[in-house]
Amino acid sequence: MKSWTIGLAAASLAALPLAPVHAQPSGTLTVGLAAEATIMDPTRSSAGVDQYFFGQMFEQLLRTDPELKQVNWLAESWALSEEGGKPVITVKIRPGVTFHNGDPVTSADFQYGMQRQQDPKLSRFSHLLNAVESFEIIDTLSFRLRFKEGDGSFITSNLHLWAMPKRHIERVGEEEFQRNPVGTGPWKFVSRTVKEELRLEAYEGYWNRQHRPGVKNLVVKIIPEDLTRVAAYKTGAIDWIDAVPPASAAEFSKLENTSTVTAVTGNNLFLNFATHLPNSPFNDVRVRRAAAHAVDMDAIIKRVLFDQGERYTQVGRGTPGHDPELKPYPFDPRRARALLAEAGHPRGFEVPCYNLTTPREPNIKEMGEAVYAYLSAVGIRCQIRQLEYGAWINLGRRDAPPEMDGVVSWMWSHGLPGDPGTPWLGHMHSYQAGRGLGSYSYTDNPEMDALLRQQQTTMDPAKREELLKQIARIKHDQVLGGLPTYRPMVTIAWRTSKVAFKPWPGPGFWRNFQEIGLK
Repeated sequence: MKSWTIGLAAASLAALPLAPVHAQPSGTLTVGLAAEATIMDPTRSSAGVDQYFFGQMFEQLLRTDPELKQVNWLAESWALSEEGGKPVITVKIRPGVTFHNGDPVTSADFQYGMQRQQDPKLSRFSHLLNAVESFEIIDTLSFRLRFKEGDGSFITSNLHLWAMPKRHIERVGEEEFQRNPVGTGPWKFVSRTVKEELRLEAYEGYWNRQHRPGVKNLVVKIIPEDLTRVAAYKTGAIDWIDAVPPASAAEFSKLENTSTVTAVTGNNLFLNFATHLPNSPFNDVRVRRAAAHAVDMDAIIKRVLFDQGERYTQVGRGTPGHDPELKPYPFDPRRARALLAEAGHPRGFEVPCYNLTTPREPNIKEMGEAVYAYLSAVGIRCQIRQLEYGAWINLGRRDAPPEMDGVVSWMWSHGLPGDPGTPWLGHMHSYQAGRGLGSYSYTDNPEMDALLRQQQTTMDPAKREELLKQIARIKHDQVLGGLPTYRPMVTIAWRTSKVAFKPWPGPGFWRNFQEIGLK
């Protein structure tokens, strides 16, 4: 039995064993995931869970490595400069990279990928490329991005672009590409049975000979039920398991012939309030602060999540904008009731409270129920409405009914090591139809909008860091854009005698199989 806990220190993964590199990967390995992607195309993705699947097959120009450092990936090199007062990023693509069908990766593929990402008919996040003015092909392996204005999160988001096979998609069409995706990653698509399994095969022509799979065939079983997933591991039906149930994490760390790793996922959970409605009680900051004092999040992490969660105050440790002087609101139900009374609700009020039941994170349903019980205890009486993932994410979107009219337990990943800029623009900026701003926001605050736009256009890291800290302080004081609850932790386990596995943080929040093999 071997166990590790991954934090945000660069040296935390140094002692982990490397998956062996094989000249010719062979054999078959079966793994189990608790959640399933909604789609396998990074352009069309709408949820972090999609990365569990497409993150095995598609790659970006930059990437976060196991030590949580950003490294060049499909980009051999890149440089930020300025022309005419506007930012310019010049990229040199790594030579010798091919798609799974054998086509070489060229500048035209990244240009095509950007065009797809900018198309609102294909991408829910087309607005993330609004600052790009033009894509200029220099030669087959070099291109230049010219910006209308600064984009502070472009670099922290690994230069945003994904390698997409232009000639292949134009030849086979979008429908066929969705059925049989083709990327550059270490794994190539074989087949998928929705709600059951994904089959992958190690790509023999993969460019990175140092960091690649050591097994030929990978079968990814979708097992959302905790007890069933645990039983599948214990009986040998699978040899690698993610999302070990929090109640079982301690047991798994002591199992014979089992290695485990526990890591912060990069997801950030929070409560969001309907402050966009004129008659919402949450328009009063005293009510929002009452909610902040009402919930004993430390107790929930300990008793409901079995310590598989990390408190955070606006941004997590190691993330731009993290301010160690900001502390969570203390649990103080007496203060919460007093604030409600000051706000004109001495007897409290009833409100719809929407709860996610799909296990997007371990024990997320139970966590939400516990939070709503705490709110009800001080007078914010929750009428709990349980929602599966599809209904939950549709409720959150501002561009279509139904409208969120109370409280919702929500999430938006800041990533690893993290950056809050894009999430805050999505769930704290005032909603602006067609621009991507406030796409999941119930906040309307002009001062905050101005600061969010300022950090968005600032590319100087030091200046942007100070802006993010300023936003975090205001956000914390006014409880804007939601009340932070916790950052989930995931425990992954694998059979020590059979599996060699090195955790990579993304794409896929430690579910990435960049280096996995048979011993």
